[in-house]
Amino acid sequence: MISKSLKAHLALLGANLIYGINYTVAKDVMPQHLQPSGFVVLRVIGACLLFWALGSFYKNEIIEKSDWLRLTLCAVFGVAVNQLFFFEGLSRTTPINAGILMVITPILVLIISNIVLREKITFLKIAGITTGISGALFLLLSKGKGGFGNNTFLGDTFIFLNAASYAIYLVIVKPLMFKHHPVTVMKWVFLLGLIIVLPFGFNEFLTVSWKNIPTVIYYEMVYVIVFTTFFAYLLNTYGLHYMNPSVVSIYIYLQPLLAAFIAVILGKDVIDFAKVISAILIFTGVYLVSYIPNKKEII
Repeated sequence: MISKSLKAHLALLGANLIYGINYTVAKDVMPQHLQPSGFVVLRVIGACLLFWALGSFYKNEIIEKSDWLRLTLCAVFGVAVNQLFFFEGLSRTTPINAGILMVITPILVLIISNIVLREKITFLKIAGITTGISGALFLLLSKGKGGFGNNTFLGDTFIFLNAASYAIYLVIVKPLMFKHHPVTVMKWVFLLGLIIVLPFGFNEFLTVSWKNIPTVIYYEMVYVIVFTTFFAYLLNTYGLHYMNPSVVSIYIYLQPLLAAFIAVILGKDVIDFAKVISAILIFTGVYLVSYIPNKKEII
Protein backbone atom coordinates (compact mmCIF):
# COMPACT_ATOMS: atom_id res chain seq x y z
CA MET A 1 0.00 0.00 0.00
CA ILE A 2 1.13 3.55 -0.72
CA SER A 3 2.04 5.36 2.49
CA LYS A 4 0.26 8.56 3.47
CA SER A 5 3.57 10.40 3.18
CA LEU A 6 4.07 9.24 -0.41
CA LYS A 7 0.47 10.11 -1.28
CA ALA A 8 1.05 13.59 0.13
CA HIS A 9 4.21 14.02 -1.97
CA LEU A 10 2.37 12.85 -5.09
CA ALA A 11 -0.47 15.30 -4.33
CA LEU A 12 2.01 18.18 -4.02
CA LEU A 13 3.74 17.10 -7.23
CA GLY A 14 0.39 17.12 -9.03
CA ALA A 15 -0.59 20.52 -7.64
CA ASN A 16 2.64 22.15 -8.74
CA LEU A 17 2.47 20.55 -12.17
CA ILE A 18 -0.88 22.32 -12.54
CA TYR A 19 0.61 25.61 -11.28
CA GLY A 20 3.56 25.29 -13.64
CA ILE A 21 1.23 25.24 -16.63
CA ASN A 22 -0.95 28.02 -15.21
CA TYR A 23 1.59 30.85 -15.70
CA THR A 24 1.23 30.63 -19.48
CA VAL A 25 -2.46 29.71 -19.57
CA ALA A 26 -3.59 32.59 -17.34
CA LYS A 27 -1.39 35.01 -19.28
CA ASP A 28 -3.29 34.10 -22.48
CA VAL A 29 -6.59 35.09 -20.89
CA MET A 30 -5.48 38.39 -19.33
CA PRO A 31 -5.87 41.24 -19.95
CA GLN A 32 -7.10 40.92 -23.53
CA HIS A 33 -10.21 38.89 -22.75
CA LEU A 34 -10.72 39.30 -18.99
CA GLN A 35 -9.36 41.89 -16.62
CA PRO A 36 -7.40 40.35 -13.71
CA SER A 37 -9.85 41.06 -10.87
CA GLY A 38 -12.82 39.97 -12.98
CA PHE A 39 -11.01 36.74 -13.76
CA VAL A 40 -10.41 36.19 -10.03
CA VAL A 41 -14.14 36.55 -9.35
CA LEU A 42 -14.90 33.97 -12.06
CA ARG A 43 -12.20 31.68 -10.69
CA VAL A 44 -13.41 31.87 -7.09
CA ILE A 45 -17.09 31.47 -7.99
CA GLY A 46 -16.31 28.35 -10.01
CA ALA A 47 -14.05 26.80 -7.38
CA CYS A 48 -16.50 27.65 -4.56
CA LEU A 49 -19.32 25.83 -6.37
CA LEU A 50 -17.07 22.81 -6.98
CA PHE A 51 -15.90 22.62 -3.34
CA TRP A 52 -19.43 22.88 -2.00
CA ALA A 53 -20.62 20.24 -4.47
CA LEU A 54 -17.80 17.93 -3.36
CA GLY A 55 -18.53 18.76 0.29
CA SER A 56 -22.07 17.42 -0.09
CA PHE A 57 -20.58 13.90 -0.25
CA TYR A 58 -18.91 14.28 3.14
CA LYS A 59 -20.30 14.47 6.64
CA ASN A 60 -21.15 18.02 7.62
CA GLU A 61 -18.65 19.21 10.22
CA ILE A 62 -19.42 21.81 12.86
CA ILE A 63 -17.02 24.77 12.82
CA GLU A 64 -16.17 25.97 16.31
CA LYS A 65 -16.41 29.68 17.07
CA SER A 66 -12.68 29.80 17.73
CA ASP A 67 -11.98 28.62 14.16
CA TRP A 68 -13.95 31.26 12.27
CA LEU A 69 -11.30 33.95 12.65
CA ARG A 70 -8.62 31.59 11.31
CA LEU A 71 -10.87 30.55 8.42
CA THR A 72 -11.48 34.20 7.58
CA LEU A 73 -7.76 34.96 7.64
CA CYS A 74 -7.17 31.94 5.39
CA ALA A 75 -9.76 33.37 3.00
CA VAL A 76 -8.03 36.77 3.05
CA PHE A 77 -4.47 35.51 2.50
CA GLY A 78 -5.12 32.24 0.66
CA VAL A 79 -7.86 33.39 -1.73
CA ALA A 80 -8.44 37.14 -1.86
CA VAL A 81 -5.00 38.74 -1.50
CA ASN A 82 -3.21 35.75 -3.00
CA GLN A 83 -5.26 35.53 -6.19
CA LEU A 84 -5.95 39.24 -6.71
CA PHE A 85 -2.27 40.14 -6.47
CA PHE A 86 -1.17 37.16 -8.56
CA PHE A 87 -3.48 37.89 -11.48
CA GLU A 88 -2.98 41.66 -11.28
CA GLY A 89 0.78 41.07 -11.13
CA LEU A 90 0.91 38.49 -13.92
CA SER A 91 -1.00 40.82 -16.24
CA ARG A 92 1.70 43.47 -15.70
CA THR A 93 4.87 41.37 -15.77
CA THR A 94 6.31 38.31 -17.52
CA PRO A 95 5.82 34.64 -16.54
CA ILE A 96 9.61 34.40 -16.05
CA ASN A 97 9.66 37.33 -13.62
CA ALA A 98 6.71 35.84 -11.74
CA GLY A 99 8.48 32.49 -11.46
CA ILE A 100 11.66 34.13 -10.17
CA LEU A 101 9.81 36.15 -7.53
CA MET A 102 7.86 33.12 -6.30
CA VAL A 103 11.08 31.52 -5.04
CA ILE A 104 10.81 33.78 -1.99
CA THR A 105 7.75 31.83 -0.72
CA PRO A 106 9.56 28.88 0.96
CA ILE A 107 11.91 31.27 2.76
CA LEU A 108 8.98 33.25 4.13
CA VAL A 109 7.14 30.04 5.06
CA LEU A 110 10.14 28.78 7.02
CA ILE A 111 10.40 32.05 8.97
CA ILE A 112 6.66 32.39 9.62
CA SER A 113 6.35 28.70 10.59
CA ASN A 114 9.10 29.15 13.12
CA ILE A 115 7.30 32.13 14.67
CA VAL A 116 3.70 30.83 14.55
CA LEU A 117 4.00 27.03 14.66
CA ARG A 118 7.39 26.75 16.37
CA GLU A 119 8.62 24.67 13.43
CA LYS A 120 12.37 24.24 13.84
CA ILE A 121 14.69 25.88 11.33
CA THR A 122 17.16 23.07 10.81
CA PHE A 123 20.36 22.97 8.79
CA LEU A 124 18.77 20.48 6.37
CA LYS A 125 15.81 22.80 5.71
CA ILE A 126 18.08 25.78 5.08
CA ALA A 127 20.30 23.65 2.82
CA GLY A 128 17.24 22.29 1.00
CA ILE A 129 15.68 25.68 0.37
CA THR A 130 19.02 27.12 -0.77
CA THR A 131 19.55 24.19 -3.14
CA GLY A 132 16.00 24.46 -4.46
CA ILE A 133 16.35 28.21 -5.05
CA SER A 134 19.57 27.61 -6.97
CA GLY A 135 17.88 25.07 -9.23
CA ALA A 136 14.79 27.18 -9.90
CA LEU A 137 16.75 30.37 -10.60
CA PHE A 138 19.27 28.54 -12.79
CA LEU A 139 16.46 27.26 -14.99
CA LEU A 140 14.48 30.51 -15.09
CA LEU A 141 17.48 32.73 -15.79
CA SER A 142 18.74 30.39 -18.51
CA LYS A 143 15.63 31.19 -20.54
CA GLY A 144 16.73 34.78 -20.87
CA LYS A 145 13.20 36.10 -21.44
CA GLY A 146 12.67 37.89 -18.18
CA GLY A 147 14.02 41.21 -17.02
CA PHE A 148 13.12 43.53 -14.17
CA GLY A 149 12.58 47.18 -14.97
CA ASN A 150 10.25 50.14 -14.66
CA ASN A 151 7.76 48.56 -17.08
CA THR A 152 7.32 45.50 -14.87
CA PHE A 153 7.89 47.07 -11.43
CA LEU A 154 4.23 47.23 -10.38
CA GLY A 155 3.53 43.71 -11.60
CA ASP A 156 6.68 42.40 -9.92
CA THR A 157 5.62 44.07 -6.65
CA PHE A 158 2.19 42.44 -6.84
CA ILE A 159 3.76 39.01 -7.42
CA PHE A 160 6.02 39.50 -4.40
CA LEU A 161 2.99 40.40 -2.25
CA ASN A 162 1.21 37.35 -3.65
CA ALA A 163 4.14 35.17 -2.58
CA ALA A 164 4.12 36.66 0.92
CA SER A 165 0.36 36.20 1.21
CA TYR A 166 0.55 32.57 0.12
CA ALA A 167 3.33 31.94 2.66
CA ILE A 168 1.13 33.29 5.46
CA TYR A 169 -1.78 31.17 4.24
CA LEU A 170 0.23 27.93 4.27
CA VAL A 171 1.19 28.49 7.88
CA ILE A 172 -2.13 29.66 9.34
CA VAL A 173 -4.23 26.99 7.58
CA LYS A 174 -2.13 24.13 9.00
CA PRO A 175 -3.84 23.97 12.46
CA LEU A 176 -7.23 23.58 10.74
CA MET A 177 -5.94 20.41 9.06
CA PHE A 178 -5.76 18.71 12.46
CA LYS A 179 -9.42 19.46 13.23
CA HIS A 180 -11.33 19.26 9.94
CA HIS A 181 -11.42 17.43 6.64
CA PRO A 182 -9.57 19.30 3.86
CA VAL A 183 -12.77 19.65 1.81
CA THR A 184 -14.55 21.25 4.78
CA VAL A 185 -11.74 23.77 5.16
CA MET A 186 -11.65 24.59 1.45
CA LYS A 187 -15.39 25.06 0.98
CA TRP A 188 -15.55 27.61 3.79
CA VAL A 189 -12.30 29.33 2.82
CA PHE A 190 -13.55 29.83 -0.73
CA LEU A 191 -17.03 30.96 0.32
CA LEU A 192 -15.53 33.58 2.62
CA GLY A 193 -12.96 34.42 -0.05
CA LEU A 194 -15.73 34.99 -2.61
CA ILE A 195 -17.42 37.49 -0.30
CA ILE A 196 -14.12 39.37 -0.01
CA VAL A 197 -13.15 39.44 -3.72
CA LEU A 198 -16.59 40.37 -5.09
CA PRO A 199 -16.28 44.12 -4.38
CA PHE A 200 -12.88 44.25 -6.10
CA GLY A 201 -13.71 42.42 -9.32
CA PHE A 202 -17.47 42.35 -9.80
CA ASN A 203 -17.56 45.38 -12.12
CA GLU A 204 -14.80 43.91 -14.29
CA PHE A 205 -16.68 40.61 -14.35
CA LEU A 206 -19.86 42.34 -15.57
CA THR A 207 -18.08 44.12 -18.43
CA VAL A 208 -16.71 40.93 -20.03
CA SER A 209 -17.74 40.55 -23.68
CA TRP A 210 -18.39 36.81 -23.54
CA LYS A 211 -19.53 36.43 -27.18
CA ASN A 212 -16.22 37.79 -28.48
CA ILE A 213 -14.04 35.35 -26.53
CA PRO A 214 -12.44 32.61 -28.72
CA THR A 215 -13.20 28.97 -27.89
CA VAL A 216 -9.59 28.21 -26.92
CA ILE A 217 -9.74 30.97 -24.27
CA TYR A 218 -12.84 29.36 -22.78
CA TYR A 219 -10.88 26.12 -22.47
CA GLU A 220 -8.10 28.00 -20.70
CA MET A 221 -10.61 29.59 -18.32
CA VAL A 222 -11.94 26.13 -17.48
CA TYR A 223 -8.38 24.96 -16.83
CA VAL A 224 -7.77 27.83 -14.38
CA ILE A 225 -11.05 27.23 -12.53
CA VAL A 226 -11.10 23.43 -12.43
CA PHE A 227 -7.42 22.59 -12.27
CA THR A 228 -5.45 25.62 -11.03
CA THR A 229 -8.02 26.50 -8.40
CA PHE A 230 -10.13 23.47 -7.46
CA PHE A 231 -7.77 20.52 -7.92
CA ALA A 232 -4.54 22.36 -7.06
CA TYR A 233 -5.93 23.80 -3.82
CA LEU A 234 -7.41 20.42 -2.93
CA LEU A 235 -4.14 18.59 -3.60
CA ASN A 236 -2.10 21.19 -1.71
CA THR A 237 -4.49 20.98 1.23
CA TYR A 238 -4.22 17.19 1.24
CA GLY A 239 -0.44 17.48 1.25
CA LEU A 240 -0.55 20.04 4.04
CA HIS A 241 -2.63 17.62 6.11
CA TYR A 242 0.39 15.31 6.36
CA MET A 243 3.33 17.68 5.78
CA ASN A 244 4.69 20.79 7.42
CA PRO A 245 4.23 24.08 5.52
CA SER A 246 7.96 24.24 4.68
CA VAL A 247 7.70 20.94 2.77
CA VAL A 248 4.59 22.10 0.90
CA SER A 249 6.24 25.39 -0.06
CA ILE A 250 9.50 23.84 -1.36
CA TYR A 251 7.48 22.21 -4.15
CA ILE A 252 7.04 25.67 -5.66
CA TYR A 253 10.53 25.23 -7.08
CA LEU A 254 9.24 22.39 -9.24
CA GLN A 255 6.80 24.64 -11.14
CA PRO A 256 9.21 26.07 -13.76
CA LEU A 257 10.92 22.69 -14.10
CA LEU A 258 7.67 20.82 -14.70
CA ALA A 259 6.51 23.47 -17.16
CA ALA A 260 9.80 23.09 -19.05
CA PHE A 261 9.52 19.31 -19.27
CA ILE A 262 5.91 19.54 -20.47
CA ALA A 263 7.20 21.76 -23.27
CA VAL A 264 9.76 19.04 -24.07
CA ILE A 265 7.05 16.37 -24.22
CA LEU A 266 4.97 18.56 -26.54
CA GLY A 267 7.98 19.08 -28.78
CA LYS A 268 8.20 22.81 -28.02
CA ASP A 269 11.51 22.55 -26.16
CA VAL A 270 14.46 20.19 -25.72
CA ILE A 271 16.25 18.69 -22.73
CA ASP A 272 19.47 20.61 -22.18
CA PHE A 273 22.17 21.09 -19.57
CA ALA A 274 20.19 23.76 -17.67
CA LYS A 275 17.14 21.52 -17.25
CA VAL A 276 19.16 18.52 -16.07
CA ILE A 277 21.17 20.53 -13.51
CA SER A 278 18.03 22.33 -12.32
CA ALA A 279 16.18 19.04 -11.90
CA ILE A 280 19.01 17.61 -9.78
CA LEU A 281 19.20 20.72 -7.59
CA ILE A 282 15.43 21.07 -7.12
CA PHE A 283 14.75 17.42 -6.28
CA THR A 284 17.72 17.45 -3.91
CA GLY A 285 16.23 20.51 -2.21
CA VAL A 286 12.82 18.84 -1.87
CA TYR A 287 14.46 15.76 -0.35
CA LEU A 288 16.51 17.74 2.17
CA VAL A 289 13.55 19.83 3.37
CA SER A 290 11.26 16.79 3.72
CA TYR A 291 13.86 14.48 5.28
CA ILE A 292 13.69 13.82 9.02
CA PRO A 293 15.84 11.40 11.02
CA ASN A 294 13.00 10.49 13.40
CA LYS A 295 10.33 8.63 11.39
CA LYS A 296 7.73 9.23 14.10
CA GLU A 297 7.94 12.96 13.71
CA ILE A 298 5.59 14.73 11.30
CA ILE A 299 7.42 15.80 8.16
